[in-house]
Formats: sequence, C-alpha cells, structure tokens
Amino acid sequence: MKKAILCPSLLALAFFGSLGAAGLAGCSGPEQQTEQTATTAESPISMEIEKQPFGTAPDGQELHLYTLSNASGMTVKITNYGAIVTSIQTPDRAGNMGEIALGFDSVDGYVPNDPHFGGIVGRYANRIAKGKFTLDGRTYTLATNNAPNHLHGGITGFDRVVWQAEEVPAENAIRLTYLSRDGEEGYPGNLKAVVTYTLTDDNGLKIDYEATTDKATPVNLTNHSYFNLSAGKEKDILNHVVMINADRFTATDETLIPTGELKSVEGTPYDFTSPTRVGDRIENLQGYGYDLNYVVRNEGKNLIHAATVADPGTGRVMEVYTTQPGIQFYTAYHLNGTLTGHSNTTYNRYAGLCLEAQHFPDSPNQESFPSSIIRPGEKYSETTVYKFGVK
Repeated sequence: MKKAILCPSLLALAFFGSLGAAGLAGCSGPEQQTEQTATTAESPISMEIEKQPFGTAPDGQELHLYTLSNASGMTVKITNYGAIVTSIQTPDRAGNMGEIALGFDSVDGYVPNDPHFGGIVGRYANRIAKGKFTLDGRTYTLATNNAPNHLHGGITGFDRVVWQAEEVPAENAIRLTYLSRDGEEGYPGNLKAVVTYTLTDDNGLKIDYEATTDKATPVNLTNHSYFNLSAGKEKDILNHVVMINADRFTATDETLIPTGELKSVEGTPYDFTSPTRVGDRIENLQGYGYDLNYVVRNEGKNLIHAATVADPGTGRVMEVYTTQPGIQFYTAYHLNGTLTGHSNTTYNRYAGLCLEAQHFPDSPNQESFPSSIIRPGEKYSETTVYKFGVK
C-alpha cells in the first residue's frame, strides 16, 4: 500500500504541537506543497553578494568567500575551495541569529577536510565496494580511502579542489564549476560539474547540480553539511527530532556497502516515518550512530519533501526537499573532539547531523538500483532544497 506523503506544516505541528500552531497551519496537500516549494525556491532575488579573500589552496590558488543574504537576515557563506558551505546563520523563535552549520572560520580547517564539512563530495558521493566498478566491459579501479571501500570520490574528491566561481546577483546565487579530467581518481571521462547555490527569500538554500561528460561515467553529487539547529546551545543533536519520508533503507554489510536488499524500516531503530528524537534508539545501533541511506518516496524526478528536522529548544526547523532517490542520514559519531570550529566550538561525537540527498551507495555495482551512469549527450541534473523556519 502506498503511504501518503505528510506535509511539512503537519509534521511541524507534530514536533511542536504543545507550543501552538501559529504560522504552521494551511497545508494544501502533497502535490500543491511540492509545486509551491519548487516555485518559491526559484524566485529571482536581487541582493548584493559579498566577496572577500579566504586564503590560498594547498596548490597556491587564491580562494574567496562569498556571502549570500536575504531580506529576513539569513546568511550563507560559500567558498570556491571544495564548493564548501562554511556557514549558515538563521534566527531562532526569539529572532536571535545563530550558526547552525559545523565548519571553520579559515580555510586551514578544511585542509584536508577529513569529515567533509559542508563540501560538495564527488565524483561519486558515498561508497563504492572495494574501489572497483565495471562499465561497458571495462573495470575501473579507485582509491580505497575508506578501507576496504572507496568513499566520496577518493583521496582528492570534489570538496578538496578549487572551483571556478561566478556571482549571479539577480538570483542571489553563486555558480561554481569544476572540470574533472579523464582518469582523475580513476574515473573515466572529462566531467564538467556545475553547482549553483541560491538563497531564496523564504529562507531556502537551493542547490542545483548539473554535469556532462565525454565518456560514460558514474556521477553522484551531494552536499555534506553538518547541521546543529541549536546553534551551540546544545553540544550534540541527540534532542533533535527527525522525520524521514522513507519506508525502506538499503541494507548493508559490516563495511556499509549495500547488499542489494531494500528493507522495511518498520520495527527497526531506523524508522523515522514519524517524528522521533535522534537519541531515543541510538544505543541500539552498531557503532552507536546512524549512517544509512534511505529510499525516498519519490516516483519520478519531482522535488519532494524528504525529511524534516526540528530543535525543540530553539524552535528552529529544517525541511529537506529533493529530486534524488535517496538520502543518507548520518549522526557524526566518528567526531572525537579533535576539531575546533566556529566560535571555538569543539566538535565531539554527535555534534551535528547530515541529510545528504543522493543516489544509492555502490549503485555502479548494483543493477537493481537507480542508475548513476551518464553518457555523452546526457545531462546529470538534480536539485535539493534545505528550507529553514521556526516554531
């Protein structure tokens, strides 16, 4: 039986029902909500974009930091190193601005960016089993940088290279372009990747991904931001409440490579079909953390509501919309206090959470999964929107 897709307003009411419904009522149904979200996210805005120096890359190239802002005071900072979102500041229910993205105030913190804070990971986000895949009869070998598997594009993934940046003031956007050469990190084809970050007037961070190639290749791009909606009031995200619009997940082996089976979340600690506190069942998990790809209820290429996160303490809410077939939920259980970021914050276990819209892990080796292969003449095109509000 097909389950209904819950509207964001009703989900927010479920999170904060005891606090009243002001400003959250009036959902007009899943189809209308999807159309409204997509249209609003694409509304052109003419805002000034601030550009400032951001040091130099390891290869000596000059880097810049771009600040997008909107009329409600939300700001997003992006650097052309790794196309990284370094900062997202949004208001809480009292109107106080706060930093909700884990990151660093200088480029030095992002080299080599082991946790992939805020970056565009690729050419293939997530894991490829044993660093190998076969395409058109040829086997390609990649780095096994997450032994025994390949992770997030290899030793020098897309979040560790310099992108060419273009300001698009009429859309309040930054467009970043990177040419990944044939053979880079073992992948075939010259791949031109274009990522556009747009800050909308309704507090949405819209990310458009595009790519073309001159040779068949797998492509899977996502943003790897870590969020803590408390903006420092809580050192971890265990009290955050999460809903993921997915009935199934990709079952994995002990190295987090999918077995090919799509398992039901029902009766498991992975069930977030109803709003659930992150910390409620986390000790039941191997490694005491979530790191799992969910199968989004998306029957086409529509921009649909995939997840909602809320912090009851500050009232901040984040809704995630995407065209992608999957979303990786990760609770940063590998952070160990060795990194210090914004406002001298030490990032310990569970300091943030990720919701990475993506194709499924190891898709190049899994024929039953949605294909991640693009060929000459085809265009990779995906969109994800992180929309922020309060209650």
